[in-house]
Amino acid sequence: MVSEQAAQVLVASNRGPVSYTLGEDGELTSGRGGGGLVSGLSAIGPDTNAVWVCAALGDGDREAVRRTGGRLDTGDTGGQRVRMLGIPPEVYTDAYNGVANSTLWFVHHLLYQTPLEPAFDSDFRARWASYEAYNRAFAEALADEAGDGAAVLIQDYHLALVPGMLRALRPDLRIGHFSHTPWAPVDYFRLLPDDIARQLLRGILGADRAAFLTHRWADAFTACCTELLGGTGNTAIGVHGLGADADFLRERANRPDVDERLAELREQIGGPDGTPRRTIVRVDRTELSKNIVRGMLAYRQLLTDRPEWRERVTHVAFAYPSRQDLAVYRDYTARVQEVADEINSTYGTPGWTPVVLHVKDDFARSLAAYRLADVALVNPIRDGMNLVAKEIPVVSETGCALVLSREAGAYEELGDDALVVNPYDVSATAAALHEALTMDDDDRAARTKRLAAAATALPPQRWFLDQLEALRDG
Repeated sequence: MVSEQAAQVLVASNRGPVSYTLGEDGELTSGRGGGGLVSGLSAIGPDTNAVWVCAALGDGDREAVRRTGGRLDTGDTGGQRVRMLGIPPEVYTDAYNGVANSTLWFVHHLLYQTPLEPAFDSDFRARWASYEAYNRAFAEALADEAGDGAAVLIQDYHLALVPGMLRALRPDLRIGHFSHTPWAPVDYFRLLPDDIARQLLRGILGADRAAFLTHRWADAFTACCTELLGGTGNTAIGVHGLGADADFLRERANRPDVDERLAELREQIGGPDGTPRRTIVRVDRTELSKNIVRGMLAYRQLLTDRPEWRERVTHVAFAYPSRQDLAVYRDYTARVQEVADEINSTYGTPGWTPVVLHVKDDFARSLAAYRLADVALVNPIRDGMNLVAKEIPVVSETGCALVLSREAGAYEELGDDALVVNPYDVSATAAALHEALTMDDDDRAARTKRLAAAATALPPQRWFLDQLEALRDG
């Protein structure tokens, strides 16, 4: 049954625009998030009847669902109508960690050590059943909330089955699916069991329109559909390269709290005789695909091969812990710390710490590092886009050289003005860091200007509206 306040625009994503913390006294405290979807949804204006459907992620969220029935108080959401789903914790954990993050993420980012993994056994099939149930909960909620002919924008690999399920429930809807990750090439995608690979493709093809961050990922999806299903059927394929929000970044990067962190960083980095050291900046989650360890190994090789850079450059590395409930991520985070410690113990002097590593998430400090950057190191093994590569050139005060992996989605838009590297080639990355540090000031300034222009060509609001318009016009 369609709800009384039927929506004309709906967004579905695992994480919503608000989260709750449950205090010991039973009081719920709400906190609102940011990001491209929040900015994008605000662009359609308050008069548009819109609903955001998301999952309860923790105990606070689940208590909010219990108290409200899932339709959250708009006072907590900034006026946005939000339907939060209280999916059973064990089902959610199996779907989110057991399938989305431990299987689909690994497939699309080519992360498996194939002599040992994956092994799709009966335990995996049980987790897959939870993934189906999790997707079904979203499809049913969207069907319930959507008005006649509404536009529904479904986000990411967590919800790959929703378009097909929703199409069966509500054939009148205009359905779009957007993939924020890369898409695996055919041979790697076929690591998945044949029936599940086809189910995933058919799920997305339930949409009127399937969209991706780059042409490369869109082409890979199309190739998988052609190989496994014979084609994409009636589903249109689109590309929308999410850009940085220049106005927000520049305003936020010059607030007092960022100024304070910038002063702290400069003091921490220091420099001989008052001369500031050059900086190589990276800001990442400790996600396996971000390639932080090889980036540090390249920096170590720079110091080995080019001793003239010792005491003259500092690697400012912000590696914020990610998915620490998974052992492989905890191990990777520990390895990042180990390599940083090894470099500092080998090369450090009383007045110079070669690697300044921060692991506590701090957005203001990240923006301070952006302003400070002489070189931005963005070397993922594989990345859907990588907004850091787009944000640093926008904020950098004196211009920065971008060392960029050819496997980042951002390469499609920024590659002409970046120093492009093979993310597995530590020696070549070390050479690129040297080239970046020695780049002529005029060349650096010109590149930074072009990088910033390309990076902001499709800001979050325009990115969202373009998808919505293409879906409605389709």
